[in-house]
Amino acid sequence: MAAAEHAGGDKIVYFGVINVNEGAKTVGAVDIWRSVITKELFCEEKRLGVLGIADYIGMPKIDKDEKWAVAINRKRNGPDKWRLVKLIKQGRFKFIDTDEESSIEVDVKEYKFHDTEWWSFLVEKNVNLTVDVNNEKNAR
Repeated sequence: MAAAEHAGGDKIVYFGVINVNEGAKTVGAVDIWRSVITKELFCEEKRLGVLGIADYIGMPKIDKDEKWAVAINRKRNGPDKWRLVKLIKQGRFKFIDTDEESSIEVDVKEYKFHDTEWWSFLVEKNVNLTVDVNNEKNAR
């Protein structure tokens, strides 16, 4: 396991991965790292065919009231079908689409999208699993 020093002597270790599949084809992955002390998760999306560089340096953080989730578009195919997001528990949620420009807005209840065009699943419930984004029942 790789480890990185974090504030206060904490170590961040590689925790696992979620393989994002479209049927039998892998379209990307979410790498998951975890704090040894606080158990806080840090995530990074890797969409196949997308070579963009993240706009942050180091381990990406989320607010205490957010959870890492994967947003999936029901109508698209390929790497533009999904996106890693920092999801709120409840309310109206906005995130930037895979084109890095368009703003998407969905309703969220209990860390889950309630929308006709998008669905979601939590990273913490799917660590070290393969999720087929064509089948919502596949994710935990």
